This record gives sequence, structure tokens and C-alpha cells, in this order.
Amino acid sequence: MAENIGDGSTGENIAQPAHFAFDDESNAEIEKILAKYPAGKQASGSLPLLYVAQRQMGRQTGSAWVPRVAMDAVAHRLGMPPIRVYEVATFYLMFNTTPIGRYHLQLCTTTPCWLRGSDDVVAACRKFTGIKGWHETSADGLFTMTEVECLGACVNAPILQVNDDFYEDMDAARTGELLDALKRGEAPKPGSMIGRMTSAPEGGPNTLTTLHFQTAE
Repeated sequence: MAENIGDGSTGENIAQPAHFAFDDESNAEIEKILAKYPAGKQASGSLPLLYVAQRQMGRQTGSAWVPRVAMDAVAHRLGMPPIRVYEVATFYLMFNTTPIGRYHLQLCTTTPCWLRGSDDVVAACRKFTGIKGWHETSADGLFTMTEVECLGACVNAPILQVNDDFYEDMDAARTGELLDALKRGEAPKPGSMIGRMTSAPEGGPNTLTTLHFQTAE
């Protein structure tokens, strides 16, 4: 049984589950997380526990989001007022407070990615998924598109983050190939799509490729 509550950002009614409980996998992860905090400081674990709840929802429903009852479960586990968890969950964009598709397409359109062609990546995503705006989900329920701020991988721009994975050095063609693979249920290896090693220049490293030693006379 679910209840409908208003989503403050869109005004739409969001079906909220009536119950949430951490499963065995989540409980094992929570025990490891809370062991890192000294007594009386467990409230600092609200961020990682919200991630645990979001991932569990993804496993169980195919939609990685944090319903209100999951926020309540986090608050109960940490012994803190639910409102404090609500504040955290609604402040950080990495927490989805409404249902999303199986693949969350997070597109950076800030300056470095834009200069390197993020508009083409956005257009390719819209063409493939049929999504017209932001925070919308495709008709098949597979994809949700969100515009995000800098993802911190500017050197390999433009970046398309899918769920927790970064796909770098994207263009329209590579975006289409990636989305087609995801739709088939495949999981392409994240990272540079042109074979860069970490942040090396295109074509490979071109400095400090040899070592020269000078010995004293």
C-alpha cells in the first residue's frame, strides 16, 4: 500500500511506499559504516546510510531513490529526528527523492563539458530516449535524464554519468552506442571512451616518458 504526497519541486503526486526496512545486505554495510564513527557521532552517518537506502531501492525495485519511509528508517537507525535526515536528503542532488528509471543519465553541461560538446551528448540522449526535458523518465521506464553541475572529471569532458559510473570523452555517436548497450542489458566498461589512461592527453602520455639520471663527477 502506498500514499501519494506532493513533490515540492514539481507539484506532482508521488506514490510513496508505506514501509521500508533495511535488508541483510544493507544491514551488514551499515554495521561497517557506523563502526567508523565515535560514540555519540552516529548522526554523521546520515549521508552514507542514505546511499545504502537508495541502492537497496535500486536492487529491490529497479529505481534507485529514497522514499520518505527510507529516510525515517535512517533516522531511527541513527537515533536522530527524521527532519534532520529530510534536510540532508533534499539538499544533495545525488539523492533521488522521486522514482527514476533503471539508468539515471546525469549530464554535465557546465563550461568545460559544454566547450567539449555536451550539447551533442544531451541531444543524443534526447533522441534515443524520447525525453524532452529534465527530470523526466522515458516511456519504457529505463532512462531518466538530469542536468547536473560539474562532475569533477573536466579533463576528459564531456562526461555522462550513468548511475554511479562515469563515461568520459563522449560524443553523439558514442552516446548512442552506450545507450543502446544499456537498453540491451549490457554494462559497458566506464571510463574514457577513446582509451585514455586516466587523465593522459589524447594519444597517450607525451612527457616524462623516459628517465635521465645525472651522476656526480
